Amino acid sequence: MIDGWLYSIAGAGVGFIVGVTGIGGGALMTPILVMLFGVSPALAVGTDLLFASITKFFGAAMHGRHGTIDWLVVRRLALGSLPAAGLTAAFLAVYGGQKIGEGVILHLLGVALVLTAIGLLLKGRLHQIGRRLRTDIPAKFKGMQPALTVLAGVILGVLVTMTSVGAGALGTVMMVYLYPYRLTPAKLVGTDLAHALPLALVAGMGHLLIGNVDFALLGWLLLGSIPGIVAGSLISTRAPAAWVARAIAVLLAIIGVRLLA
Repeated sequence: MIDGWLYSIAGAGVGFIVGVTGIGGGALMTPILVMLFGVSPALAVGTDLLFASITKFFGAAMHGRHGTIDWLVVRRLALGSLPAAGLTAAFLAVYGGQKIGEGVILHLLGVALVLTAIGLLLKGRLHQIGRRLRTDIPAKFKGMQPALTVLAGVILGVLVTMTSVGAGALGTVMMVYLYPYRLTPAKLVGTDLAHALPLALVAGMGHLLIGNVDFALLGWLLLGSIPGIVAGSLISTRAPAAWVARAIAVLLAIIGVRLLA
């Protein structure tokens, strides 16, 4: 029972951060489950994906009510990410599943966390590059946006299915580069949540079919995360999300390097 409440506390903290910044779901929860609670990597990834899909539903609903979701960007990302997630899950079912070595998953998780940290720390710089390209070569850059967005979705689909990391953190970094003027900070969070929801669901269902989901653990996490993400979403337009994101980036870099060591 005590362990269960600890899971709920962890879920509440992660849910709140996701609601405020749109990032930190898999990037924080999977390492927490593996490193603090001793959950096996494969089970942590699968459970976290379903946890993320359910948790982000409430965050996306709140942003939808406030009109802070850009559905065009969501559709473009999903066009790449959902098929990629489905194919990656099928690959795991045929060639890996529960037999994938823990060392392989931890290594991939470490790589994903380091990439996420770098992306978050360079987010402002990438935003500036995107704005400059949008201004200097507006027609060419705008013409490339759909294809580049689908490609970004493919990358996210594979990475999220393998590690449960990337839908929020890397997704927002990609969007600030590809849509430097279109997405306000609040819309960036809402759009990311709206895309991450079906992506996590498709990837999570793939892991469910393999057997990489612990429903008891999932229930305890949701008990804390649902009120956490609703509270975070309510204050997302007033919270210092940039500072929170930088702190998360440093933490993820430390965790990622430790997993790779």
